[in-house]
Amino acid sequence: MSKEKMPVTAAIRVLRAAGAAYTEHPYDYEEKGGTSVSARELGVDEHSVVKTLVMEDDRKRPLIVLMHGDCEVSTKELARIIGAKSIAPCQPETAHRHSGYIVGGISPFGTRHPMPIYMEGTILDLPKIYINGGRRGFLVGISPSEAVRILSPTSVRVAIPD
Repeated sequence: MSKEKMPVTAAIRVLRAAGAAYTEHPYDYEEKGGTSVSARELGVDEHSVVKTLVMEDDRKRPLIVLMHGDCEVSTKELARIIGAKSIAPCQPETAHRHSGYIVGGISPFGTRHPMPIYMEGTILDLPKIYINGGRRGFLVGISPSEAVRILSPTSVRVAIPD
């Protein structure tokens, strides 16, 4: 992806409309590379790369979980917190239907359908996070407080270190 021509995704439109302060970070996407690849490509700590996970509760209601790249989500703890019987990741096609983005390029900004967003509380301790900008191989750098201002997520403690 050329540095001169950054993609204008639904996520970028939302960030611009909100007057957000952010930086754009394209990188060479690797299929199934995950946050370790994006962290390596950008030269940042994987803990500051935030994954956007589309999940569903036991009643098939979608939700988004924002989690450190080097952690997993305790779906059992999240289900307990939100009063669901269970939480599970969506199939890629279902995640696309809910978010409007393809897996590997899912951003919490500008989703097709509004969904509740849950953010791992320790993300707020970071000075800057790198989160998907709505396309594979494209992250945006933003302060956690700016992300909170735009997304209004519910803070939760559900991280399991990888």
